[in-house]
Amino acid sequence: MSRIGKLPVAIPAGVKVSLEGNEIKVQGTKGSLTQILPERVTIAVEAEQIVVTRPSEEKQDVALHGLSRSLIYNMVVGVSQGFTRVLEINGVGYRAEVSGSVLTLSLGYSHPVVYQLPLGVEVEVEKQTRLTIRGIDKQLVGSTAAKIRSFRKPEPYKGKGVKYAEERILRKAGKTGK
Repeated sequence: MSRIGKLPVAIPAGVKVSLEGNEIKVQGTKGSLTQILPERVTIAVEAEQIVVTRPSEEKQDVALHGLSRSLIYNMVVGVSQGFTRVLEINGVGYRAEVSGSVLTLSLGYSHPVVYQLPLGVEVEVEKQTRLTIRGIDKQLVGSTAAKIRSFRKPEPYKGKGVKYAEERILRKAGKTGK
């Protein structure tokens, strides 16, 4: 049996869950999320917890079982606590600034990189070199962080670029010359 799928998802105080067929809607203090889940899994709300079950032991059912439970858990955590991803910008003259829903990055190119933030994601800039990305949708927060990082990935020689705060850059030795 799926170790992730068999765990029930606890519903914290202040979170409402509603089911309509295979569509689940979770509302909390930070907002609401809706997800259409595969029809092969069965979802039940029982006594302050959500239980996900599968019809058989087929490989696809086992995979969808764990996936569905993880998606529901991320929705519950998102609407109650939210998700955060921190990026750091390293490099001389590299900086970021936010105005409204537009993020402007100076990353050593001849032009500034302008990125329109998606709805449901907010970015906070600290000291022009540290970005904090917040939102209730884990997938959206992660993909936004990955997109911002892709504008200038950290290089291994000087470590310049945009990296995750917990990421460690493996450094290489430069050219050896006289």
